[in-house]
Amino acid sequence: MANTYTQIHIQAVFAVQDRQSLIKNEWKDELYKYITGIIQNHDHKVLQINGMSDHIHILIGMRPSQSLSDLMKLLKQHSSKWINNKGFVNGKFSWQAGFGAFSYSKSDVPKVINYIKNQEKHHQIRSFQDEYLQLLNEFNIEFEERYIFKPIE
Repeated sequence: MANTYTQIHIQAVFAVQDRQSLIKNEWKDELYKYITGIIQNHDHKVLQINGMSDHIHILIGMRPSQSLSDLMKLLKQHSSKWINNKGFVNGKFSWQAGFGAFSYSKSDVPKVINYIKNQEKHHQIRSFQDEYLQLLNEFNIEFEERYIFKPIE
Protein backbone atom coordinates (compact mmCIF):
# COMPACT_ATOMS: atom_id res chain seq x y z
CA MET A 1 0.00 0.00 0.00
CA ALA A 2 1.93 2.98 -1.25
CA ASN A 3 1.64 6.16 0.80
CA THR A 4 -0.07 4.41 3.71
CA TYR A 5 1.54 5.10 7.06
CA THR A 6 0.25 3.57 10.27
CA GLN A 7 1.24 2.75 13.81
CA ILE A 8 -1.08 0.09 15.18
CA HIS A 9 -0.17 -1.87 18.31
CA ILE A 10 -2.57 -4.64 19.34
CA GLN A 11 -2.37 -7.06 22.25
CA ALA A 12 -4.28 -10.21 21.36
CA VAL A 13 -5.25 -12.67 24.11
CA PHE A 14 -6.74 -16.10 23.46
CA ALA A 15 -7.20 -19.37 25.31
CA VAL A 16 -6.98 -23.09 24.81
CA GLN A 17 -10.38 -24.75 24.31
CA ASP A 18 -12.12 -25.24 27.67
CA ARG A 19 -9.14 -23.45 29.28
CA GLN A 20 -7.27 -26.73 29.48
CA SER A 21 -3.62 -26.46 30.53
CA LEU A 22 -2.24 -28.10 27.39
CA ILE A 23 0.64 -25.83 26.35
CA LYS A 24 3.70 -27.48 27.87
CA ASN A 25 7.04 -25.84 28.67
CA GLU A 26 8.81 -28.47 26.56
CA TRP A 27 7.30 -27.13 23.32
CA LYS A 28 5.87 -23.68 24.05
CA ASP A 29 8.93 -21.84 22.62
CA GLU A 30 8.56 -23.82 19.41
CA LEU A 31 4.85 -22.88 19.33
CA TYR A 32 5.67 -19.20 19.87
CA LYS A 33 8.17 -19.31 16.99
CA TYR A 34 5.58 -20.96 14.77
CA ILE A 35 2.95 -18.34 15.65
CA THR A 36 5.53 -15.58 15.11
CA GLY A 37 6.18 -16.99 11.63
CA ILE A 38 2.48 -16.93 10.77
CA ILE A 39 2.22 -13.28 11.82
CA GLN A 40 5.41 -12.27 10.00
CA ASN A 41 4.33 -14.10 6.84
CA HIS A 42 1.33 -11.75 6.77
CA ASP A 43 3.60 -8.67 7.02
CA HIS A 44 2.90 -7.88 10.66
CA LYS A 45 5.47 -7.73 13.46
CA VAL A 46 5.50 -9.64 16.74
CA LEU A 47 6.72 -7.31 19.47
CA GLN A 48 6.24 -9.85 22.29
CA ILE A 49 4.66 -13.26 22.77
CA ASN A 50 4.24 -15.27 25.96
CA GLY A 51 1.57 -16.97 27.97
CA MET A 52 0.67 -19.75 30.29
CA SER A 53 -0.35 -23.36 29.79
CA ASP A 54 -3.94 -22.30 29.02
CA HIS A 55 -3.60 -18.98 27.13
CA ILE A 56 -1.35 -16.72 25.06
CA HIS A 57 -0.71 -12.96 24.85
CA ILE A 58 0.80 -11.45 21.68
CA LEU A 59 1.68 -7.81 21.11
CA ILE A 60 1.53 -7.20 17.38
CA GLY A 61 2.59 -4.28 15.22
CA MET A 62 -0.26 -4.52 12.71
CA ARG A 63 -0.27 -3.50 9.06
CA PRO A 64 -3.62 -2.24 7.70
CA SER A 65 -3.50 -4.76 4.84
CA GLN A 66 -5.36 -7.43 6.83
CA SER A 67 -8.05 -7.40 9.47
CA LEU A 68 -7.20 -8.58 12.96
CA SER A 69 -10.06 -11.10 12.79
CA ASP A 70 -8.64 -12.66 9.61
CA LEU A 71 -5.15 -12.81 11.11
CA MET A 72 -6.42 -14.43 14.33
CA LYS A 73 -8.48 -16.96 12.38
CA LEU A 74 -5.44 -18.01 10.34
CA LEU A 75 -3.17 -18.00 13.39
CA LYS A 76 -5.51 -20.25 15.37
CA GLN A 77 -6.24 -22.60 12.46
CA HIS A 78 -2.61 -23.08 11.45
CA SER A 79 -1.22 -23.34 14.98
CA SER A 80 -3.91 -25.87 16.00
CA LYS A 81 -3.13 -27.98 12.95
CA TRP A 82 0.60 -27.70 13.67
CA ILE A 83 0.15 -28.78 17.33
CA ASN A 84 -2.02 -31.72 16.26
CA ASN A 85 0.40 -32.79 13.50
CA LYS A 86 3.30 -32.65 15.98
CA GLY A 87 1.34 -34.89 18.39
CA PHE A 88 2.06 -32.59 21.34
CA VAL A 89 -1.25 -33.41 23.07
CA ASN A 90 -3.38 -36.49 23.56
CA GLY A 91 -6.58 -36.08 21.57
CA LYS A 92 -7.34 -33.03 19.46
CA PHE A 93 -5.98 -29.57 20.31
CA SER A 94 -8.04 -26.46 19.55
CA TRP A 95 -8.27 -22.86 20.65
CA GLN A 96 -11.39 -21.49 22.30
CA ALA A 97 -13.60 -19.40 20.01
CA GLY A 98 -12.99 -15.67 20.07
CA PHE A 99 -10.18 -13.54 21.44
CA GLY A 100 -9.54 -10.27 23.21
CA ALA A 101 -7.79 -7.43 21.41
CA PHE A 102 -6.56 -4.24 23.02
CA SER A 103 -4.90 -1.28 21.28
CA TYR A 104 -1.99 0.72 22.68
CA SER A 105 -0.10 3.89 21.90
CA LYS A 106 3.61 3.77 21.12
CA SER A 107 4.40 5.12 24.60
CA ASP A 108 2.59 2.12 26.17
CA VAL A 109 4.48 -0.51 24.14
CA PRO A 110 7.42 -1.01 26.59
CA LYS A 111 5.00 -1.47 29.50
CA VAL A 112 2.92 -4.02 27.56
CA ILE A 113 6.05 -5.90 26.43
CA ASN A 114 7.17 -6.12 30.06
CA TYR A 115 3.72 -7.27 31.15
CA ILE A 116 3.63 -10.04 28.55
CA LYS A 117 7.21 -11.13 29.35
CA ASN A 118 6.23 -11.56 33.01
CA GLN A 119 3.11 -13.69 32.60
CA GLU A 120 4.32 -16.36 35.02
CA LYS A 121 4.84 -13.74 37.73
CA HIS A 122 1.40 -12.15 37.16
CA HIS A 123 -0.37 -15.48 37.36
CA GLN A 124 1.09 -16.29 40.74
CA ILE A 125 -1.15 -13.49 42.01
CA ARG A 126 -4.07 -13.30 39.57
CA SER A 127 -6.02 -15.93 37.63
CA PHE A 128 -6.38 -15.73 33.86
CA GLN A 129 -10.08 -14.96 34.19
CA ASP A 130 -9.37 -12.08 36.60
CA GLU A 131 -6.65 -10.77 34.28
CA TYR A 132 -8.95 -10.94 31.27
CA LEU A 133 -11.85 -9.25 33.07
CA GLN A 134 -9.48 -6.50 34.23
CA LEU A 135 -8.42 -5.86 30.61
CA LEU A 136 -12.04 -5.73 29.44
CA ASN A 137 -12.94 -3.33 32.23
CA GLU A 138 -9.80 -1.21 31.81
CA PHE A 139 -10.64 -0.71 28.12
CA ASN A 140 -14.37 -0.16 28.84
CA ILE A 141 -15.34 -3.10 26.63
CA GLU A 142 -18.92 -4.22 27.08
CA PHE A 143 -19.25 -8.00 27.33
CA GLU A 144 -21.72 -10.72 28.19
CA GLU A 145 -20.74 -13.03 31.03
CA ARG A 146 -21.80 -16.11 29.04
CA TYR A 147 -19.12 -15.38 26.44
CA ILE A 148 -16.27 -14.88 28.88
CA PHE A 149 -13.78 -17.71 29.21
CA LYS A 150 -15.16 -20.23 31.62
CA PRO A 151 -13.07 -20.97 34.69
CA ILE A 152 -11.48 -24.39 34.92
CA GLU A 153 -13.70 -26.62 37.05
